[in-house]
Amino acid sequence: MNMNKLSLWFLFCLLLMIGCGKPTDPESIVPDDISGGYKIVKVYPTSGYAQDVLKKDNLLYIAQGEGGLLIVSVSDPKNPQFVSLTTEYVRGYSSKIAMKDSAVYLAAATFGVTVINAANPDTPFVTVSNLGMKPARSFHILGNYMFTAVSEQGVNIADISYPTQPDIRGGLSTTGYAYGLTTSADSNYLFAACGEMGMSIYNISNFLDGYGIYPQVGWCDTPGDAEAITILDNEKIAFMACGTGGLQILDYSDTSNIFIAGSYDSIGYAKDLIYNNDLIYMTTETFGLQIIDVSDRTKPFLVGIVPTSFALGLDMDDEYIYLADEIEGLIIISIPMMR
Repeated sequence: MNMNKLSLWFLFCLLLMIGCGKPTDPESIVPDDISGGYKIVKVYPTSGYAQDVLKKDNLLYIAQGEGGLLIVSVSDPKNPQFVSLTTEYVRGYSSKIAMKDSAVYLAAATFGVTVINAANPDTPFVTVSNLGMKPARSFHILGNYMFTAVSEQGVNIADISYPTQPDIRGGLSTTGYAYGLTTSADSNYLFAACGEMGMSIYNISNFLDGYGIYPQVGWCDTPGDAEAITILDNEKIAFMACGTGGLQILDYSDTSNIFIAGSYDSIGYAKDLIYNNDLIYMTTETFGLQIIDVSDRTKPFLVGIVPTSFALGLDMDDEYIYLADEIEGLIIISIPMMR
């Protein structure tokens, strides 16, 4: 274990001891010098094991494993309110979530995709159960199409012009097991986080309503298992959560020679991430939420840790981070004003 990890381990243990002393005062759990000013303002226990969260307007949509879809109002983020719970016809273990209009999509591995009509958030209902895009791991929505990462099967594509009734089209094979997905701003390229095989890029310009042939145009191996990806299209930079490999920053300006420009060897298992204003917000399972400054793409550094029990998916707005924690439920974290 290098000195950087030893220092982080010491700080994390200190945080745990401090947190145990004041369990009823969320804002005091993490001292400012360690948290970077990020503070837990609310822990909202969920009925299932929270896996992923998506915010739309003042509502949070939470995939909670075998517990189906939970919808919570955060009109007042410090006082979330239950809206509805959908479990009937929701099969399998829902681990990732996406939306188009008022249709909610849940990825449930070998049980495929569940589609829920949430036009009325008080009374959502399933329109499609066990849709044959398997094993469903995650999604990326591009206009009227849904890309589903299906692990060893690569990527499946569905037409969602009618959002509650996806029409499965074609797909593509990937190098390695497909998990996280995103596309370029011009919609010409698909990026896939492919587990132990790192990042692959595919040319999808010849889309043909989802039935095209999509050649691989770039690949780069990364440490750990690539789980999630986000890109800065204008800089040709990709940020990847890579399990035990932490944060990896890739330069793909030349797709024939993609290389790792920088990395941050975080403690924990890097699971999911969001880029915002030169900061990466990354969940790391048992080591909570870590905030990493990437203003210098070659030398990222840690600016804050918010410890939680088992941090997985996340979403955010201008003032708060919404974190799905498998053990604690929904955790709402305030963003310091200086950010």
